[in-house]
Amino acid sequence: MDMPYPTAAERLGSLRAAMAAAGVDGYLIPRADEHQAEYVPAFAERLQWLTGFTGSAGAAVVLTDAAAIFVDGRYTIQVRDQVDGTLYAYKHLIEEPPAAWLATKLKGGTRIGYDPKLHTPAGLHKIEEAAVRAKATLVPIDGNLIDKVWVGQPPHPTGPAIVYPDKFAGRRSVEKRAEIAKLIKADGYDALVISALDDIAWLFNIRGDDVEFSPLLLAYAVLTSDGRASLCVDARKILPDVRAHLGPDVTVSPYDVLPEVLQALPSSVQVVAVDRDTGSRWLHDQVTAAGRTLKSVADPIQAVKARKHPAELEGVRQAHIRDGAALTRFLAWLAVEAPKGTLTEISASDRLQAFRAETNLFRGPSFPTIAGAGGNGAIVHYRATEQSNARVAPDMVLLLDSGGQYLDGTTDVTRTVAVGQATAEQKHRFTLVLKGHIALGRARFVKGTTGSQLDMLARAPLWEEGLDYDHGTGHGVGTFLGVHEGPQRISKVGNTVALEPGMVISNEPGYYKTGAYGIRIENLVAVREAAAPTDAEKKLLEFETLTLAPIDRHMIAPALLSQEEKAWLDAYHARVREIVGPLVDAVTKAWLEKATAPI
Repeated sequence: MDMPYPTAAERLGSLRAAMAAAGVDGYLIPRADEHQAEYVPAFAERLQWLTGFTGSAGAAVVLTDAAAIFVDGRYTIQVRDQVDGTLYAYKHLIEEPPAAWLATKLKGGTRIGYDPKLHTPAGLHKIEEAAVRAKATLVPIDGNLIDKVWVGQPPHPTGPAIVYPDKFAGRRSVEKRAEIAKLIKADGYDALVISALDDIAWLFNIRGDDVEFSPLLLAYAVLTSDGRASLCVDARKILPDVRAHLGPDVTVSPYDVLPEVLQALPSSVQVVAVDRDTGSRWLHDQVTAAGRTLKSVADPIQAVKARKHPAELEGVRQAHIRDGAALTRFLAWLAVEAPKGTLTEISASDRLQAFRAETNLFRGPSFPTIAGAGGNGAIVHYRATEQSNARVAPDMVLLLDSGGQYLDGTTDVTRTVAVGQATAEQKHRFTLVLKGHIALGRARFVKGTTGSQLDMLARAPLWEEGLDYDHGTGHGVGTFLGVHEGPQRISKVGNTVALEPGMVISNEPGYYKTGAYGIRIENLVAVREAAAPTDAEKKLLEFETLTLAPIDRHMIAPALLSQEEKAWLDAYHARVREIVGPLVDAVTKAWLEKATAPI
């Protein structure tokens, strides 16, 4: 007979009992795994198990006599629906972060435990400062306390790794390792500890299925300046073909023996680097414990990985063609079905995924589809649940943000469509967003320009009318890797990374009216060199638009568009019609002809 699932109060009590056994008065529970991945395996959903909160970002702090859960603005409603307010105080992750809350609770001698594998040194810094001021202590605990009390915790995944073909990767793993090893040597250290899962997948040309929405496998790696590497991974995942692919210069060891691998490094390897953003406190400590000199660095793999090889770019283009055909089939289907009033957010999302599943090389969605009907569309990172699942009704705006993982590329596209008749206000604000999207898509800029310098191009039409959106304008995207990839991005502030040819990034301005509707238009673009005038003094760059799907003409107020903007839209739609048209059925093609007619 199955045991009843413990209540939230019982789970919290179990943790407090484990805290007492470990000799601590508090415990930190981040929504994170050992690799600081965006999407975490089921066994690492410790915050969800403890509190019931299913959001993608958050944290909890549990003391012997109090507890709090911290979420950002995306989840202020959701957290109240999912987490018992009699057990946890609701706090804003940015406005009143864990360090600030703890500062009001800590006393001299208080001991706060944490799992050093789940926190980076930078992430712990503010909490450490608060502890010092209160004469309290942060205590690293070997073995996660949630894991000690979680009955029925899912096991670590054991699915096999696969070889990522060179024809898609563009370069062999040995070439990539040689390039990064050269950077390691030039930067004055002898080895790099790698914990970011997308770095490992890219560097070794392997993929896995350990993480939902991203084709990654759980592993650590150590790369030395001579190009040799140690890969720490569950041996069950490395089948003979993968072992042969890795070659003689890669040593394969069990996932949990990284400390021993560091201890066994040759004596010539003295300075060992860890990525300052994703490397955990535990990783930093293991380097020191191995008797090596620790160096905290910016991840050298990110910048190289972001500049796509020509073979990767061609794969991404092909993936977007197939993805565009699937999305166009869906939009044509939606135009018929949505006005009937029988669809819901979930049924629409499921139908879109079914269209994608019929395409070649599809491996699954690249993130949870955001299908926001009416007011739900104004929740930027909304994800429909059985409780929130809204009906797609006539005279409503529907926002659809979705993407696919294909063997040759990763897609991410948002379209906002009118179900029935859009209001004048909705058309007006959609057109402002479209103007910003076009301005960024048409941009030509000198080499060395950052995303933050371009961001205002997308916001200017909204700013002129006292409007804005509270998210970045663009994020990097991997190649059959993560749908969010650094170091490049387009945002108001804080990005000093110059855009370079080969980088793939999103162009996604939006507008959100709380409780009413949301608007976002998103294409993926690739940075490329642009033809420069003969007297130009600097190299010029521009964007190549990769996404191929109609933009809803029923949402546009044509009078607000300039002739140049109309020309861009008409040219884009002509390209969609030319490339996607031959790939769809006759009914969809007839709809596409109308949907992409000149504005």
